Amino acid sequence: MLDGQEKQTAARVRARHADGRWVVLEAYIRQLEDGSGVLLIMVRDVTVQAELEEDLRHDKLDAEQASQIKSEYLSRMSHELRTPLNAILGFAQLLELDQLSDEQRDSLHQIHQGAVHLLALINEVLDIAAIDADRLPLSLEPVSVAEVVGEAVELLRPLADQHGVVLHLDLPGGCAAYVQADRQRLAQVVLNLLSNAIKYNHRGGSVRLDCAPVSGGRLRVMVTDTGPGIAPESFESLFIPFERIGEQQAAEGTGLGLALSRRLAEAMGGTLEVSSALGEGSTFWVELALADAPAEPTEGQQHAGTGPDQNQGVAAGPPLTVLCIEDNLPNLQLVEQILRRHDAKLISAMRPQLGLDLAAQHHPDLILLDLGLPDLPGEEVLRRLRAEARTADIPVVILSADARPALIRRLLGQGARAFLSKPLNVGELLGLLDAIAAERQPSAPPPPQPLAPMPCG
Repeated sequence: MLDGQEKQTAARVRARHADGRWVVLEAYIRQLEDGSGVLLIMVRDVTVQAELEEDLRHDKLDAEQASQIKSEYLSRMSHELRTPLNAILGFAQLLELDQLSDEQRDSLHQIHQGAVHLLALINEVLDIAAIDADRLPLSLEPVSVAEVVGEAVELLRPLADQHGVVLHLDLPGGCAAYVQADRQRLAQVVLNLLSNAIKYNHRGGSVRLDCAPVSGGRLRVMVTDTGPGIAPESFESLFIPFERIGEQQAAEGTGLGLALSRRLAEAMGGTLEVSSALGEGSTFWVELALADAPAEPTEGQQHAGTGPDQNQGVAAGPPLTVLCIEDNLPNLQLVEQILRRHDAKLISAMRPQLGLDLAAQHHPDLILLDLGLPDLPGEEVLRRLRAEARTADIPVVILSADARPALIRRLLGQGARAFLSKPLNVGELLGLLDAIAAERQPSAPPPPQPLAPMPCG
């Protein structure tokens, strides 16, 4: 409706010009509402505009396709890189359980530390790429800041002692609050800020962590050090991947931690900033939205896959029979050696259909199931195991390098007993075997009742 008097209709058509060119015309038709029935028709050439719009549409499709290819590549790279690291870290952990000479143990420690460092680097690179592709899985929920920063400080106290730096933590103080965040990712950010504050400090220096509410219903978590400080013109370079400024050259690092931390903070709806004075120190802080404390968990609730006590040792009785459905030979050999530590019997299947057949035939005490299988995805194998009456009650533990929270929740909801991410934590798997063995034991019979006393006389 135009000026309360006219109605307008627009249409776009493609037509051939008299000179042979194709043009795009946009026609506007207006009918006057004065009852005269008069139509006003206006036509204009919008060929250039239409071409620009078509170019933009193609650019958008190309960008979406490139993002999809990048995401698929990242997923594949994550699996391909973690698979050999699973063998390196797994066998290193097994060797640590053996009796070794001091020289052997030191060599093994170097192998283990190098593999852990490589895994951390791979994780950071993949996380940054996933954030840039808007494909980073996050599980946002109310998170206790006091718990996260308390755990981070305890983890880094040995590093602080090594560098001669004193850690100060304001607990409970302003940190006794909840923020809307992914717990694992918030811990990753806090650990990075604290470790940087320790490494880029001087012997006898200090690091302080404080929390304070700020405007906009947010909480600020601040990490302050007494290091050499950072020049203001270097602030933005701090958050560029692999970029290391002069103040950082002397310390070990890759230049990824702060870049990833800022992206993680922004992905959780927050910010990460810095202030510094040369010769006095620096303060890095992350701000996140405050949240209400979650409801108290139901009494007796436990995390999926854990038992009441995983350190109780192997229960007495016949050894466990474990079926491992895994197509990677080194990973299969690693599982085999772990099971030997538990005196468990291994049945292996490198093809999913064979695994299904063996599960129905042998009814093992536990099934270890890899997700990246040929011919049939591990998730479909789990569904078939649960649908078959002969295998529906067998505990199934998922083994995978793809540890997305949404995927874990989905698999646990489909009946998986637990989810163990690769590279495997040997102690975690041994503890799970202990729990399965303990559950298999029959309940102890009640103690005998004392005989009633015989009446006298």
